[in-house]
Amino acid sequence: MKIKILKAFNGDSILLSFADNGIPRNILIDGGVEGTYCDAENNFGELKIEIDNIKKRGEFIDLLILTHIDNDHICGLLKWFEMDKEASRFVTNVWFNSGKQIAKYLKEPENADLAVGLKIFKNPNTGVNEAIDFEEFLHTNKLWDGKIIIQGQKHKTHGIDIHIISPDEEQLRKLLKEYKKVTGEEAYTASKEKDWSISIKDFILEENEPGFRFDQDSSVKNGSSISFILTINEKNYLFLGDSHPKGIAKYLKDISYSKEKPLEVELFKVSHHGSKSNTNKELLEIVKASNYILSTDSSGHNHPNKRTLARIIKQNPAATFHFNYKNVKENIFLKQDFLDYKDFKVNVISEYIKE
Repeated sequence: MKIKILKAFNGDSILLSFADNGIPRNILIDGGVEGTYCDAENNFGELKIEIDNIKKRGEFIDLLILTHIDNDHICGLLKWFEMDKEASRFVTNVWFNSGKQIAKYLKEPENADLAVGLKIFKNPNTGVNEAIDFEEFLHTNKLWDGKIIIQGQKHKTHGIDIHIISPDEEQLRKLLKEYKKVTGEEAYTASKEKDWSISIKDFILEENEPGFRFDQDSSVKNGSSISFILTINEKNYLFLGDSHPKGIAKYLKDISYSKEKPLEVELFKVSHHGSKSNTNKELLEIVKASNYILSTDSSGHNHPNKRTLARIIKQNPAATFHFNYKNVKENIFLKQDFLDYKDFKVNVISEYIKE
């Protein structure tokens, strides 16, 4: 399994590549912001480079997973479909929980706000003359069957197993009823102050105090993220999108994982770019990992929050953090952090390979 953490600015775009009985397979999880594919000055991003390489090798995106509809996860995909008239030929299957399909699944009225921004705009390079709904594009090109992806499902595809651990029905219902185009949600402002000047030790001491309270992310979009355990060659990989930790922890406990019997994973993709509101002590106690991926350049909301890394180090002093931007790796930790905690490691990587 080769996992590429694409430079998606403050977003997510992860490419998984592996062999299925000798056949090369590719799974793309999210597309980052628009510039992950191509920016306003027509500079190509890593998503376009990887897609072009896949085409040259005669391969496909065998599964495209759009975890949720935030701009930092979907806009790179919209840009790809807008600019590349051959895009639909290189994608064979899509997982995407659209507002229309959620409404149909729940037998509830649609929320028109959920379609805002999910359009592929006209582009002279592709001959598209008007805006096309993303959902309509997927249906027209037979890339998507419209089925809801929801907690508890187990999928076998191309020699791998994928166990869906979020969203649950309540999270989808909340998204359908509560999402608004302009949310003003606290989750979008709460993390803007950078906390990198505080030591790991100080965070751990503070959270050991009896009065400390964890405040979970309140974003209904983040809570609706498609999150999953992927299993290949008897190794588990945990991909959490921007999901909420309490629901993930509860479900893992419901399927018999615990502090005494944790879910063992080769790689843990930390939720919401390392936000302090999306990883809690309870989740870290029931997931045993050595390697943690954090995807962000720290623009926008100043992620990752160092407080999140402190929680991980408290639970696992020998954790290895894999960042996809050098500026984050070089600036988030103090010299004192490495003196106080000598066993954790930090890397800047573009890909993670596990035989």
